[in-house]
Amino acid sequence: MRTFKNFLRRGTMFAWGGPIVLSIVWMFLKQAGVITELTVDEVVLGILSTTIMAFIVAGVSVVYQIESLPRPVAGLIQGAVIYVVYLLFYLLNGWLPAEKIGFFTAICVIVFVVSWLSVYIPVRIAVSRINKQLGN
Repeated sequence: MRTFKNFLRRGTMFAWGGPIVLSIVWMFLKQAGVITELTVDEVVLGILSTTIMAFIVAGVSVVYQIESLPRPVAGLIQGAVIYVVYLLFYLLNGWLPAEKIGFFTAICVIVFVVSWLSVYIPVRIAVSRINKQLGN
């Protein structure tokens, strides 16, 4: 129950970020001439989708608080949830053509692995250094 409450708290704290990012993306797409107007349905679906995506993506980081999960397993769970959420919402909104799912998957895997390792490796080094200082 505590983990679920933390999921809700984290998701709620960051859910507002989705629509902010969406509005910035729309602004750049307008400046580039890619989009000139949006329907009310597109705006509503985009705002709701990005709010839910931000909520879930922020909330799923709670897997790292589950002490029985090894960090790499928690990372795989987080990565899988993020991938599925993005894929579903991108397809729902028409932001990703079905024929580009393979390319999307490759980009997601590469970005997640690089991001995760750029955090995991320095933390492991710091923990090892602290353990050596403590004599463990």
